[in-house]
Amino acid sequence: MAGLAPRVHYLAGFSCPVGGLTAGGPRVLHLGAEVFVAAGRELVYVYDREARQLTAAYRFPGQVWHLEVLAPRRALLVLCARRGVYCLSLDQARRSVSQRDGDDEDGESPSPVTAVDPDTCVLPDATLCAFTVLGDLLIALAQGPAQWKVQLFECPCPGEDPGPRGQIGEVELSTHTPPAGSPGQPQALPFLPVLCCVSLRSSRARHGSPHGPRALTLEGSLFGLLFGADAALLESPVILCGLPDGQLCSVVLQTLVPSGLAPGDPKALVRILHHLEQPIIFIGALRTEPSAEGPEAADLDCLVALGRHGRTLAIKASWDEAGSLVPELREYCLPGPVLCAACGGDSHVYHSTPSGLCAVDLARGGTPGDPVPPDGPGRLPPLLCPASLGVCSVVTLSPPSRSPEGGTELLALSAKGRLMTCRLDLSPEPPQPARVTAADTGRKIKDLLCGIGTVSERVSSLKKAVDQRNRALTCLNEAMNVSCALLASREGARPVSCTTTTAWSRRELRDVLTATCLLENSSGFRLDRGWALCVQVLPGSHASDSDPAGSAVTYTVPVDRLGPGERREVTLLLGPGEDGALDLPVTVSCALFLSLREVVGGALAPSDPFKDPSLDGCPPDVLPEQEGICLPLGEHTVDMLQGLRFPGLAAPPAQAPAPCPPPGDPVSTFLGTCWRPGSEPAGPESLRAKYLPPSVAAIRVSAELLRAALGDRDPGVSLCCATLQWLLAQNAAVDAVRARALTSVQALTPDGAEIRLIVQEVAVAGLCPAGPVQAVEVQVESSSLANMCRAHHAIVGRMQRMVVEQAARGSSPPDLRVQYLQQIQANHETLLREVQALRDRLCTEDEASSRATAERLLQVYQQLRSPSLLLL
Repeated sequence: MAGLAPRVHYLAGFSCPVGGLTAGGPRVLHLGAEVFVAAGRELVYVYDREARQLTAAYRFPGQVWHLEVLAPRRALLVLCARRGVYCLSLDQARRSVSQRDGDDEDGESPSPVTAVDPDTCVLPDATLCAFTVLGDLLIALAQGPAQWKVQLFECPCPGEDPGPRGQIGEVELSTHTPPAGSPGQPQALPFLPVLCCVSLRSSRARHGSPHGPRALTLEGSLFGLLFGADAALLESPVILCGLPDGQLCSVVLQTLVPSGLAPGDPKALVRILHHLEQPIIFIGALRTEPSAEGPEAADLDCLVALGRHGRTLAIKASWDEAGSLVPELREYCLPGPVLCAACGGDSHVYHSTPSGLCAVDLARGGTPGDPVPPDGPGRLPPLLCPASLGVCSVVTLSPPSRSPEGGTELLALSAKGRLMTCRLDLSPEPPQPARVTAADTGRKIKDLLCGIGTVSERVSSLKKAVDQRNRALTCLNEAMNVSCALLASREGARPVSCTTTTAWSRRELRDVLTATCLLENSSGFRLDRGWALCVQVLPGSHASDSDPAGSAVTYTVPVDRLGPGERREVTLLLGPGEDGALDLPVTVSCALFLSLREVVGGALAPSDPFKDPSLDGCPPDVLPEQEGICLPLGEHTVDMLQGLRFPGLAAPPAQAPAPCPPPGDPVSTFLGTCWRPGSEPAGPESLRAKYLPPSVAAIRVSAELLRAALGDRDPGVSLCCATLQWLLAQNAAVDAVRARALTSVQALTPDGAEIRLIVQEVAVAGLCPAGPVQAVEVQVESSSLANMCRAHHAIVGRMQRMVVEQAARGSSPPDLRVQYLQQIQANHETLLREVQALRDRLCTEDEASSRATAERLLQVYQQLRSPSLLLL
């Protein structure tokens, strides 16, 4: 294991977005001493390792998805997102392309950034997602409207006229249908596909030496087993496609060349090698057995594919018991998610995860130094044991190369934008003790300091993740305690309560009715991050049966650190609106809501440098669909009795301002202009009060029932005064009513109409055999029929709740005359039948005769509002 300790050297740093780089976008390639870095944005940097400085920086018109370097042509091919492939001559670009004056806005390069001319786009196509180069051919993978397409073009040469390249061949991968995007725009991909070429050694003479990191040379036995005898006889290179849905497909290159006029048959040209059932992010090949030709010249004998979540496929040619050559296919499960991977001429595969950079050996099945597995040479190991290299935050790797000092060297880019080299000595022989010199000591100290920096970066990342999870667990624990306390206290005092009160106030030169919700935390727990108070206001008359919450308005107020014993007030405007109307009753419902996405979303989601682009915040199978917990606290109904105003009861110093009439009433404006000085007011309310009798409704309640319900009243207060105070108990003017011991009050409704409440004692005869029954009658008078009905409805609701409470206490009514009750019931049924008949007549009569019918209907309704029944 000592041989696995890497020597990390930081070469340069590049600025990166907040949160760090994400896997899948950055790329690192090298050509001799030059290193080409794409940090996942529009910029491509050129770093000279010998001079140890940045020599150039190129800005492309779009985000860089992929790049390859053509060594003999000194050309750089770059794929920009949703734009196409650009060809840039490195030597000519540095001499002739104009550079911007001044410092770069990103501050990443000491020299100005070179803007790449959009005319250098040699293959403009918004559907291209990946490409690779094989000799004089450029192979591209495009996302079609319904299928993936493999397209073949002539590889561009620097100095040629820019423009679209002639297409040589094309084939559709009919086995996969990408999700449909918006019209004219391809669907955004969570993962980019992977594309590479494999060939035989004999095919290199025909197609030229393969260029680029994706060109692989397989041994003949494995090549024939994978791609068939036809491909081996034709000695044709094969295109390998790793798709985001997990399919590993192959296309023989020679079958695409003659299909320039029409695409070939997908069933004959496309072969599915395997399905990993997770996005494929890497395809490579390696050598698992020693060769007499040496590691550099030997053909590769094992094909490897890695999935996003760690599933690994290895294919190798092997011999069965009968002595026949068969493909040996094994699947392994490595730690995931895999951010990037690389492999070279030896038997090692390097892959990066959020935990660190690891290496596996497919020749030995574990770390260097492990014994050969019992299966013997020539077989794949039954199990892979990753060995950690102690380097974290790696988002992209270059293919490994031989270090001048011996061993393997990897070029890597960290999530924080640091370009570094990792030199590994993977020889199985244990290190021999040697004489330590001053140079060796200095180098060892430097390696230790680099290792400390790497470990510190890893510890910082892990500490951040642990802190997020600890905070999430603390919030969840408090949420569970609050939920259990609220659910266990359905009756009586609640640990967290919300009370609602109403009051009139002056805002923007008009009177408005406001509701104040007081949230009080009486528990020993703390309502912290993620909690919110949700208040829903639902008008009673606007909600239909099919959509009871159609007109409801919900207010969400975050609860910021509400500790034990603390309170929080929320004031809402109920009305009137701009038209001066306030539709009562209104139901105000209060509830506590805990957002699970806000509390635990950051802890469940991967940390930013390794964020999975297919997930938004946190895994969808972890959080419920509602993404939160709702705990009802109660509801309060604001009726007409709470919305009344009493200007005449206010003291002179605190005289309430006169109510503002509803604006914009054309009838009021016309009548107001007709009034002359010295004449009587001619407004609509005064005209109704003068020429129309007020609408009256009444309800009678047994005095004995009221005394039992109001048992804690002041002995010096009459029953009528106590009843009026009880009806107005939730109104802000109840103190003034109590101070004056009133039995009748004159009030104003929210729309400015007058209304009168009268409470008086009456005797009801004929109901009981023992004699008249003492009762209290509550009358409602108003020139507005609608306001009278709303006030009468509020009084009836209070009386009903009182009767239910007294019945629960076991009180029994006195003896009644059944015949008298039957007569009252018959009279009411007669009135209801008359109401139905009058309503039917209104639908068929003309305007002249329907007026008398409407007046009679109004009289019947008033009789029903003042029944002869008595609440006992």
